[in-house]
This record gives sequence, C-alpha cells and structure tokens, in this order.
Amino acid sequence: MKLRDTLLAVLVALIWGANFVVIDEGLDGIPPLLFVAIRFVVVLIPAVFLVRRPQVPFRIIAAAGLLTCVGQFGLLYTALKLGMPAGIASLVLQAQVMFTVLFAALALRERPTVRQFIGITVGGIGLVLVGVGRSAGTPLLALMLTLAAAVAWASGNIVTRKAGVTSGLAFTVWTATVVPVPMFALSLVVDGPSTVWHALGNLGVGALLSTAYTAYLASLVGYGIWNSLLARYPAASVVPFTLLVPAVGMLTAWLVQDEVPEVVELIGGVVVLVGVAVTAFARRRRSAAEPTFLPVDPGRAATTRSG
Repeated sequence: MKLRDTLLAVLVALIWGANFVVIDEGLDGIPPLLFVAIRFVVVLIPAVFLVRRPQVPFRIIAAAGLLTCVGQFGLLYTALKLGMPAGIASLVLQAQVMFTVLFAALALRERPTVRQFIGITVGGIGLVLVGVGRSAGTPLLALMLTLAAAVAWASGNIVTRKAGVTSGLAFTVWTATVVPVPMFALSLVVDGPSTVWHALGNLGVGALLSTAYTAYLASLVGYGIWNSLLARYPAASVVPFTLLVPAVGMLTAWLVQDEVPEVVELIGGVVVLVGVAVTAFARRRRSAAEPTFLPVDPGRAATTRSG
C-alpha cells in the first residue's frame, strides 16, 4: 500500500477504536435502538441526495444495511446500554473476521486454509476465556449480544463481498436508507412511545456530539475510506489494520472511563486477537478466476463492523 493509504487505514482504525467509548458516553438517557435510528438519519441526510446509488440491485443494498447496520449496531448499542464495557466490546466485535471466513466457506464456497481453521479455533478459545473471566461489570447477556453483533457484521460482509461495489461512500450512504424506520419502530415497541418521545425532546449535548461523531466520522469517513481501500488493494493488505481497533478502544476506555479489564479477560482478549491475526493473514485456497476474498465490510460499516 502507498504511504498515504496506509495512513488512511490507520486513521480509520483510530476513529473506529474511539467510537465504542463515544457511543457508550452518548447512550446516557436515550434508548439504544432510537440512538441507532438517529445516527443513520444523520448519515442519510443530506448525503443520500448528493450521492448516486450504487449500480447493484436494491435488495443487495437492503440486505447489507439490515445486517451490517440494523443488526450489528442495534445489538452493539443494546449491549453497551446493558453494561458491556466499551473496551471489551471493541475486542469481542473483531470476532467478525473469523465468522466471515466461516460464512464465506458456507455461502460462497471459499474454502478456508488450515491456518484459517487454526486462527478460528484460537479465536474461539479466546472468546471463551473472555466469557469465563469477565468481571461482574460485564453481564453475560451484554457479552452475547456483542458476539451476535459480530455475527451480523460478518453476514453483512458476505453480502457486500457479493455486491462487488467500488464506491465505499455510496454504498455506506445507501445501506443506511433501510435503518431509521425499523430501528425507530423497534424502539417504539421495546421502549414504549412515551420513553421515545421524551428522549427525542431531551437530547443532551453528549448525545448530539456522539451522533455527529458516529455518523460523520465513523460511518461516512471511516466506512467510506475503508470500502475504497478494499476496492483498490488485496484484502490481506487492508484487513489486518482492524487489529488496531481493540487496542485503541481499550486505551480510550481506560483513559476516559477508567475501564480496567480482569486479568483472565485481558488474556482472553489477547488470544482472540492472535486468532484474528492468524485468520486475517492466512491465504485461502482459490482458483485463478476467483476474486480476492474481502473479509471486512463494513457497509457500510458497515460494515466492518464495533463499535
């Protein structure tokens, strides 16, 4: 990669790493599903009127948006609201790399290599350690929802992989079109109309700043750059930069929220990252006619997705 593009990839990792704490801080006083809806309204307007729709069927755009945006962020925001530490969330969400390899094998017939199988196994052991060693401040349900968010992101990666889009920004903007309505409707059902309207009428400065960061920096800038890099470079050159995300996320959580993980939790996190690294760097078997596998979305956003 050129130096400029390498620096852009690092910038994206920094933005995404800090994003978990930014989301967590902004959730104070606002339901998580409503917060997701607000985020993607800001992503959409006015960008959807300025960016041409990608030349792919809308069902592909909708599927990627529902998985990477609705699924990933709906689950992640809810997990953070339920007490998932932001730093640990940034780490667990990287399991999407391993899930993507598994799903690609099932859906796209992209057979993993032995090294990828080893990486997935090691990462799975790390996730078990994180679960077993979690502190009292990490509820099991919140951990499972974060893991489910990684599954949703990985599923969105497969859809994005098949779409073959070249404009990262356009795909990011248009996948957001399917997010606000279902998220707002779910929030009305889960939280109740009175809670939703009260939250909308009392948005604090923290929620507004968090929304601006997640919408403009994490989504439009971050995912726009990321998808563009994936369109121009082999995935093996781009994907490993996601390994910087949990390091930035945990450092930011420590500096801003005084979050210090338990020893076993931290060991499990390191094991997860080793598994992700082995999986990301391993070359898979492919024919000469096959395109290179893109293991990270994000649609958006994701996605690929975390926070």
